[in-house]
Amino acid sequence: MDYSNPEIPEGINVTKTHPLKEFFLLSLGVFGVIIALILALSFFADKLSHYIPYSIEANASFGVFTTTNADTPLQQYLQTLADKIVIAQQLPEEMNIKVHVVNQDSVNAFATLGGHVMFFQGLLEKVPNENALAMVMAHEIAHIKHRHPIRSLGRGIVLGLVASIFSASLGNDLLGQYAGNAGLLSQLQFSREHEKQADATALLAMQQIYGHVNGANDLFKLLQQEQGTVYQPEFFNTHPAIESRMQRINDLQLKSNTENTELNQLPPDYAGWLKQLSSETPRTDQQKISTEN
Repeated sequence: MDYSNPEIPEGINVTKTHPLKEFFLLSLGVFGVIIALILALSFFADKLSHYIPYSIEANASFGVFTTTNADTPLQQYLQTLADKIVIAQQLPEEMNIKVHVVNQDSVNAFATLGGHVMFFQGLLEKVPNENALAMVMAHEIAHIKHRHPIRSLGRGIVLGLVASIFSASLGNDLLGQYAGNAGLLSQLQFSREHEKQADATALLAMQQIYGHVNGANDLFKLLQQEQGTVYQPEFFNTHPAIESRMQRINDLQLKSNTENTELNQLPPDYAGWLKQLSSETPRTDQQKISTEN
């Protein structure tokens, strides 16, 4: 039997793959697993939160801004318009919508837990007609109808827990950052779906109340002006791109082929109501919302 002692080549146990490439592939795999986990958890959180009894949500109250007196003519007008939209959207009886006015310059409105809709005076001052006002109000009420506030809350809690678990248990800042970024992108995607659903429901309500959706685009033209010239890709925005939302409204107008598309003007005393609001409630940078019934 012959024996030999061959010379072992140098570097036989050293990988030919560059270390940075291995690190990149490993990081990509970990990031993919985290993305899949967060998407799955956020999906189930979003769906299951919808089944939380509304009575629990209705008891929620919190403070961020101060709202105006509910007995003012402006408040009564807004609440009357909201009541029409509630009927048009066929909200369940337990969904009691309450409109609040926040005396701040922000051109914004939002829906919160428990059926509360907040309108900032900055938006109320700039809406050109009642149809545009009805569009934003119907949009926010639609969020409440579809339980978007509680669903977003449930999803946000789950995503926050996942991010903290990855960051704390693995003790790796990089993984914690991955989890945070992955959760943010997942949340944006779900939020855009909520916005599209709210738009569709709002337009149906406008069609029922006014017989057409003319004036809805006036709202988005206003928001487009406020947004300025800074372009942000739709993927990184919580709301669908304004251009795409306006296009959907134009398409709906063409399909409806309605002859009477006359706009409803705001009440004659509307501007005076806003001036009265400014004189009675001085604007501040940080106020507090009282959502107690």
